Amino acid sequence: MNSNPVFDEKAAAAYLNMSVKTLQGRRSKHVAPAYIKAGRSVRYLKEDLDTFLASCRVDPEARN
Repeated sequence: MNSNPVFDEKAAAAYLNMSVKTLQGRRSKHVAPAYIKAGRSVRYLKEDLDTFLASCRVDPEARN
């Protein structure tokens, strides 16, 4: 049983609720989320997608 699933580009985009094109654009600009490049294949670890989502979290109650 794999505790850290691997997503292809389409599944990662769906998981993040963004388009594949947006994900491709972020990748070309070398910005999060982290990804794995194996030959021509691009894969995303669920852990990296969750880290990316957590980094985007805005807490309106937090004060700087």
